[in-house]
Order: sequence, then structure tokens, then C-alpha cells
Amino acid sequence: MRLATFNLLHGRSLHDGLVDPARLATAVAALDADVLALQEVDRDQSRSNHLDLTAVAAQALGAAEHRFAAAVVGTPGVAFRPLTHDDDGHGEPCYGVGLVSRHPVVSWRVTRLRPAPVRSPVYVPGPGGGLILLHDEPRVVLAAVLDTAHGPLTVAATHLSFVPGWNARQLRQVVRALRALPAPRILLGDLNMPAWAVRAVSGWHLLGRRPTYPAGQPRVQLDHALADRQGFDQLPPVTAVRTPSSTISDHRPLLVDLG
Repeated sequence: MRLATFNLLHGRSLHDGLVDPARLATAVAALDADVLALQEVDRDQSRSNHLDLTAVAAQALGAAEHRFAAAVVGTPGVAFRPLTHDDDGHGEPCYGVGLVSRHPVVSWRVTRLRPAPVRSPVYVPGPGGGLILLHDEPRVVLAAVLDTAHGPLTVAATHLSFVPGWNARQLRQVVRALRALPAPRILLGDLNMPAWAVRAVSGWHLLGRRPTYPAGQPRVQLDHALADRQGFDQLPPVTAVRTPSSTISDHRPLLVDLG
């Protein structure tokens, strides 16, 4: 089983600044992941040609199961509002996370996380980018209980705050929320924290240690695959960890092979 997490940068290439659905599909297909967590995912945004990026990824992988969970309605850094109830903003431009699986999904669960109350400096890639002060946005956790050859498996996708300290608080919330779902449990995502902090805060096992950011010459690992210590012995062993280069995004995908 191959697990992968990939911050898509809404499918944008740093080379030309464009979102090309064919290029996105080719980049995702190259991962050949059985379970893929996606972050910085657009649905019906003008900047990404009104595409449903999670659906594009699912089709590229030949995966029957997929879901998008909106963190906000609107565009972060421009104008957005939080979701006011447990929907995912159908009919409006949205931004959030996605989860794609080749394994059947028994059940889905969405958990919402509050934004940090302060602005924080963030590096924005591309022309006109650099360090800018941004308001944090709400975050979301999308979890699925999968029916696999090894038995039930809980896998979750998330993208935590870029505000130091607040992301640690959110990670503790995520761990508590996932403990209500069946073991073994795996968390995939851009946690905006280095590996040592992720391990210290969560208490979970790190399934792969590789730098993922920035994509050109990765120096820090922001993208992680974690496994809960409860039920860890039920998982197949890790056989390979890779962070291949891609034609899209300012992050590299993290791939972890089990079994």
C-alpha cells in the first residue's frame, strides 16, 4: 500500500504560474498512490479554472473513492468566510483538503479547527510574493475509515496553521479527534511543523523522514505521514520513503510504501 500527501498549491506550477488540468493529472498519476491526502485544494475557484481538483486527482489515480472538505468559502489571502455549518460550500468557490482512496471507504468524518487569532508572516512563492503578514484561516480534518486487505484503517488528511504554537494546539486536537475512530490510524498532511516538533506534540510514529519544502531544494519537512502508537503493530512495515520532484507546487509530495 502506498500512502502519499501532497500540498498542491491549488495545482499551480511555479514555472509559468498556470493551473493546467492535464499537467495536474499527470503529476498525480506519477505518484501511483493507493491513498492520497491533498492540501491547498481548490474547488470552483477562478484561479484554478473552476476545477474540482480532488476529482481530477481521483480520476488520475483510477480511484473510486474521493472527497473534498472545504476549510473556507472564498480564497485565502483575498476574501473568505468560514463555513457556518457542516456542509462543504457547494455552489461557491471553496478551498480546503481532499482525500482520495483506491480502497473502499466505510465512513467519512469532518472535524473543523479554529484559526489563530493573530496574523503571522508567511512566505508566498512567485512574482509579487515574499514575506507577507497574513490572517490565519479555519482549518479542516477529513478522515476516512477504509476497508483494506489488512483490515479497517483510519486515514486522515489535514493542513494545519502556519502560526507557531497554534499549529501544535491544532495537532493535539486532531489526535484527540482521530482517537474516536478505529485503529490503526494514520494522519497525512502539511502540518507546518518540523519532524521533531510533530513527534513531540503528537506522540505518534513518523513513517517517513525526508525534507519536502521548498520543492526545488528541500530543506525542511513540513509534510508528514504519522501513525498512532495504538494499533501500530497492525500496520505493514515501511518499505520505502520518497519525495519525488513534481511539475506543480512549491512542496514535494511525500510517498510512504507499506508492506
